[in-house]
Amino acid sequence: MTAKQFPAPVVAEWGSTDPSAPLVVLLHGRGSDEAAMGTLVSFLPPGPRYVAVRAPLSEGGGFAWFANRGIGRPIQESLTATMSWFRSWLDSVTTPKQPVILVGFSGGSAFAGGLLLADPSRFTGAGLLYGTLPFDVGLPLTPGRLTGVPIFLVHGLHDTVIPPELQEWTWEYLVKYSGSPLWAEREPTGHELTERTIRALGWWVSERLNFITRPTDEHGGTSGREAYWPTLPDGTLPHRVGPAPEISVTTPQQQETQNAPPELQEKLFERIRRLPGVTTAPSEISVPGARALQLGPEDARGGQEAFIVPSVGEFAHLHPHFDGSMHIVLPPALAVDALQKGWAVAHPLAGLRLSEGMVLIYGPRDTAELDVVTGIVGASHAFATKTGHGVHDELRPL
Repeated sequence: MTAKQFPAPVVAEWGSTDPSAPLVVLLHGRGSDEAAMGTLVSFLPPGPRYVAVRAPLSEGGGFAWFANRGIGRPIQESLTATMSWFRSWLDSVTTPKQPVILVGFSGGSAFAGGLLLADPSRFTGAGLLYGTLPFDVGLPLTPGRLTGVPIFLVHGLHDTVIPPELQEWTWEYLVKYSGSPLWAEREPTGHELTERTIRALGWWVSERLNFITRPTDEHGGTSGREAYWPTLPDGTLPHRVGPAPEISVTTPQQQETQNAPPELQEKLFERIRRLPGVTTAPSEISVPGARALQLGPEDARGGQEAFIVPSVGEFAHLHPHFDGSMHIVLPPALAVDALQKGWAVAHPLAGLRLSEGMVLIYGPRDTAELDVVTGIVGASHAFATKTGHGVHDELRPL
């Protein structure tokens, strides 16, 4: 069927009656219907407009988002058609800049993932619950594809419905390569929604909506902005060599593999602590042993979005030796570039409680990477001080 041949959407609505309110779209699982998603609403925050949409294809006693060739494996032509149908409906009930969060369970999670991958800039975030991304259907799964789109991901450790390889591929891409500020959990459950998961989703939706409605121009996107690095040769960030390291998926966010040798961590710290106006202190927000880079009021000329802890001018911190990574804040265009070129992963709370440019920078594995990471931190300093000079003398090797 083509999009024009599908029936008009059947929806159930709760919450705000203001058509301009943020919209949270609830997408049910395969063989279910829109009414089943109503049980979530009482656990979700007040304020948005909640709409559960019925999938367009009949499936047993319920409905489905796409024809498939096995559980979690959509047929490309079917998914393309149903996504077009959904987008036509969405565009008819929202304005282009209206915040839209997708929440999908099981097959609805795969459908939400397809919508995100097809047009990430259209969505404010997504909750992907007990499902998989749609693989092998012509959708881009490139590094950094979902940069700036926070995702709340939950898998069940004992889920025997979604094939384990699809769960693993989904987890691997979203955690390491997507660029999304990802909050990910593996629950000790099977393939079912629990009250704990729904309450956690409610917290996440509330944090995301609070962030996007606060007065700031930070979440204005990166369209048209070039990634020029003022603290790297030729203004260009090279690609990091090799696969991404393992990273924890909630907080505290830490680098778990490919850790920087302690001697390189110390060389990095010696370079970056000499940046203009910088003082060092224990981090106000990180794990014990993390060392913060702070600026006094006379040097902290960047906006609040340039800082991890604005009240003390903390714009970066270096984690203890067992980790060796750094948390820093970058301008949006540079954060995207660092994510896409393999040097960083977004913080799980970026775009929720923390600046959208908040990233974890992997620790340097050798002297060449030491120079690059030093330059990346220098760009964070330039953002926090509102300067944009060339390579700082203070960043040259000791």
